[in-house]
Amino acid sequence: MTGGELFMAAVVDALVGDPHWLPHPVRMMGRCIAWLDHEIRTLCRSAIGLRLAGICLAMGLPTVTFVLAAMIIEEAEQFAGWLGSALSIILASMTLAARDLWDHVRAVKVPLQAGDLPSARRAVAMIVGRDTVGLSQSEVARATVETVAESLADGVIAPLMYLAIGGVPLALAYKAINTLDSMIGHRNPRYADLGWASARFDDLANWVPARLAAIAVMLGAGLMTGQREPIRRGWRVFIRDGGKHPSPNSGRPEAAMAGVLGVRLGGTNFYDGIPQDRPILGFEGRRVEPDDIVPAAKLMAIASVLVGLLAIGLRWLV
Repeated sequence: MTGGELFMAAVVDALVGDPHWLPHPVRMMGRCIAWLDHEIRTLCRSAIGLRLAGICLAMGLPTVTFVLAAMIIEEAEQFAGWLGSALSIILASMTLAARDLWDHVRAVKVPLQAGDLPSARRAVAMIVGRDTVGLSQSEVARATVETVAESLADGVIAPLMYLAIGGVPLALAYKAINTLDSMIGHRNPRYADLGWASARFDDLANWVPARLAAIAVMLGAGLMTGQREPIRRGWRVFIRDGGKHPSPNSGRPEAAMAGVLGVRLGGTNFYDGIPQDRPILGFEGRRVEPDDIVPAAKLMAIASVLVGLLAIGLRWLV
């Protein structure tokens, strides 16, 4: 993949996003994972069997995805150079989620600022896993800002990094890892064994992107405000609180976002009615308000552009 193709892929994502009518590789991966989940459980009954099957699944699906993508693109290039290039651009744009994230955030922001809390709750339920019925305005805003920070890392920065390193096949392999984690990498009795390897692989795949996203957020805050103080504040919270999150990665961009915005993230969330306490990131900050959603979204956009330029530059160098 050339730097020009990566640039065009980013432009396509920014302008079009992921139309629901268009077949999407991630949706195909999801259907495949759901089918494999069912088939594995009919064959494996013991915890050891599920753990071994989970390891095979966590390694196998990304590998198959990488090989298939490389073969398809190579065949397209042999048929016609322009076809291979066009296919690379389209598939690369499908690994990026900047436009979709922006649209989801806007769907929360508009009703929230209009005072339509029920609509805002329904909108935020589309992008978070926590219970949203009964959330206050501040809690809806907090959920949105946390999702912006976390999704920036695995929905934009990580795909850009893997596109820069290994082109479309590696980026799609990463999406397979990420999709496996989102579907079966849960810490609950059903997936404790089958999803164990998928969760660990996702932690490994997102280790660098999460920290790169945090740095990009801090730099973006400096560019957006023209001041150094948000950068210093973001760095302080990133270093102090980034490792407090249960995830080895999610807390890094969330802590940076909390610091640069001067807000508190984390706290008690409910999942299927069960409370889960998350550590406070940026405890000296104020609570999140609806007006914080737009700055968080702008930081997401600026950070995406910064890392996108870095990725494009790397592709041009190689």
